Amino acid sequence: MSRWASNWKRRWSGRSISLRLLLAVLLMIGIALPVAGFLLAHHFRMAATEAFDDRLEATLNVIIAGVTFDPLSEQLRYEGALGDPRFDQVFSGWYWQVTDKQAHTTTSRSLWDQRLPVTDSEQVSGRGVTGPRGQSLRVVERDIYLAPLEEPLHISVAARNDELKSDIGEFQRLLWLGLLGLGALLLGLQVRWGLAPLRRMQANLRDVEQGRAEQLATDLPEELATLAASMNAVLARDQRLIERGRHTAGNLAHALKTPLSVMRLLVRQLPEARRAAWDVELTRVDSAVRHHLARASAAGEGVRFAPIQLHDALAPLLNGLARLAKRRHINLHYAFENAARAHIDTQDIQELVGNLLDNALRWAQHEVYLQVQTIDQTLRLTVSDDGPGMTEKECQEAIQRGRRLDEQRSQSGLGLAIVSELVTLYHGQICLQRAATGGLKVVIELPVVAR
Repeated sequence: MSRWASNWKRRWSGRSISLRLLLAVLLMIGIALPVAGFLLAHHFRMAATEAFDDRLEATLNVIIAGVTFDPLSEQLRYEGALGDPRFDQVFSGWYWQVTDKQAHTTTSRSLWDQRLPVTDSEQVSGRGVTGPRGQSLRVVERDIYLAPLEEPLHISVAARNDELKSDIGEFQRLLWLGLLGLGALLLGLQVRWGLAPLRRMQANLRDVEQGRAEQLATDLPEELATLAASMNAVLARDQRLIERGRHTAGNLAHALKTPLSVMRLLVRQLPEARRAAWDVELTRVDSAVRHHLARASAAGEGVRFAPIQLHDALAPLLNGLARLAKRRHINLHYAFENAARAHIDTQDIQELVGNLLDNALRWAQHEVYLQVQTIDQTLRLTVSDDGPGMTEKECQEAIQRGRRLDEQRSQSGLGLAIVSELVTLYHGQICLQRAATGGLKVVIELPVVAR
């Protein structure tokens, strides 16, 4: 039993709150509303029947007051007037009857040659019977004693209960329609209105995730407001840690520059035979430090940032590189397909495009091209040059795991390696191929376009 309970608890622990509330409301609707409906229908049926019986009982009392027995003719007579023509119309559905056990009987004209079934009853009672021509009747009856008769008289008043049944049926129909409407309203209020704060919090969290908001709103019910405040505290702490890490990486980079420069100056004072080995090692240290510091300072995870206009973010970089290209007698062409916006850190996109163009300018002869496109939710960056390029085999080898993309093309072997790290951080793809102009063509796709 405990194992079953454990499995059931584990199975339901991950169910959504919407499903839980839906099942709770359905359970309430399936049990409480039917019970309430049956009780209300029963109460109305009893009340309507009692009111109908009261009308018949009033007629019954009038008949009791007017019935007499003629000892000469030994017949029962009714000397009153009910004032209702339905008792005179044959088989109208309204009848009265007075009878005893000695076959003394008198009836309303409406009953004609038919008789109502008789059941002894000292008290006024009502019941349903079948009357003339199969009519469904409601009869109120009782026994009385009338002098000089020794046996009690049985007096019955009956009327068709079609109207009563119709009223009861109409009430039950409206009742069940009302209960169904109430159930639907409860279902909508409980699931839609009751969960509205959670849906609002979910939408707000999506805004924070995509960079459209910095914190969760706290204008929520008390329980959710406390949760939102706690999440805001965690987000603020994480942001502080990220910013501290990036600042630390930048400070570390500046701190290492001076010792490395001093070591290079000292190495130049060494004999030529020993200087080459030290230069190689210092270059490796410098490249490794710059590589890992660049990755540490990169933000990554583009969906965490507010969308930025790529043209505006890259304009200062492109202006500076255009002046550099002009000094090298190289034409730098760039084109933005449209006003693309992306969830990416400004420093990261500048680092990525800057390294691509720097590498292209280093090897280009006359032309360098940059194209920025958006395809659905993907940002495509294409950089090509008219330099010596790389063969297909070299391109395949360059993008293999653990290989630097430009170890044969750049002086430090660092630029495109940083690009590769940034592409990985943003869950993108990079492709190297031969450009139409003969040089290298680098295509990068990042899933960071703003929706």
